[in-house]
Amino acid sequence: MASKAEARSIGQRLLAAFEAAGAVEVTPDILQPAEALLDLYGEDIRARAYVTADPLRGEMMARPDFTVPVVQAHMAEGAEPARYAYMGEVFRKQDHRGSARVAEYFQAGYEIFDREDPEAADAEVFALFAKLLKPLDLSATIGDIGLLRAAVGGLDTLPARKAALARHIWRPKRFHRLMERYAGLVPVPESRAALLSRARPLTRPGSACARPRKWPPASRCCRPMPRPRRLPPRMWRGLMRFFALRCTADRAPAQLNDLGIAALAPAIARLERRLAALDARGIDLTALAFEASHGRTTMEYYDGFVFSFETADPGFPPIASGGRYDALTRVLGGGREIPAVGGVIRPGLVADLGGLA
Repeated sequence: MASKAEARSIGQRLLAAFEAAGAVEVTPDILQPAEALLDLYGEDIRARAYVTADPLRGEMMARPDFTVPVVQAHMAEGAEPARYAYMGEVFRKQDHRGSARVAEYFQAGYEIFDREDPEAADAEVFALFAKLLKPLDLSATIGDIGLLRAAVGGLDTLPARKAALARHIWRPKRFHRLMERYAGLVPVPESRAALLSRARPLTRPGSACARPRKWPPASRCCRPMPRPRRLPPRMWRGLMRFFALRCTADRAPAQLNDLGIAALAPAIARLERRLAALDARGIDLTALAFEASHGRTTMEYYDGFVFSFETADPGFPPIASGGRYDALTRVLGGGREIPAVGGVIRPGLVADLGGLA
């Protein structure tokens, strides 16, 4: 494992490359207010972050990433278009020993806030990372959370069910359990009336509380709600084919269109513009992997383009990752939204692989 000095040295080289690309360095505080992160992720974030209390500032977290404080600062006082770069340590708890992941490591990142051409900004970030990481011979994969959200939004089911599925896009196991229930592939929990009809009395026979009383039958006081119609089989099959889709990026639009999911059309059009922008920057689309489900286990604030650069070792963490997070700017900007995209590289992992050329 690379030393801190080696990781810091590579991180500084990456930061210099980001600044040469037009970014301004920012240095968010290591201790961040916990409120914003809890609002974004709920209590789940406590399992991953180091939390402490300050007598004046309240609950604080050791910086789990840079994106949230960078967005907060930009939405408060930033001008547009803007490019930011940073390099420093982040802190995240790990859930088991022997993991290739560590609790404290360096991140070097590049973020773009630009309303003019979001797809061009996506291509700029990806192409810059591809250029910097080329000596490591990594595998790159792209996806689009916008496609996932569009597929869920186009389902022929109740709005409440679509909202539940949208909440669990980043939790694949929960998401697919819900899908199976809505499609009628697993038993639906019993109604309250059915449960009451089989309930045992809570009092002893002969006690004062056990005297007969004229209760209305369960069928009258607890009438079961009519069950919503099951998710149509064709939609279930189409969505499963969508989640399983893997191909080279140049073939992705055609294969997505072949699924016959009408709700995907606007997201596919955005994907085609993004691929054209990547091609214009010299990215070989025939060698770039596309996965429809890519990004479902990363940060929950991504809502569009996502990407990662990885080694051939499945146990090794991603060397770099990133994506689009327009909705995050709306949440942290009090309703004002700015198209934004960015990514991070882990200098320590780069050093483990031999460093930059």
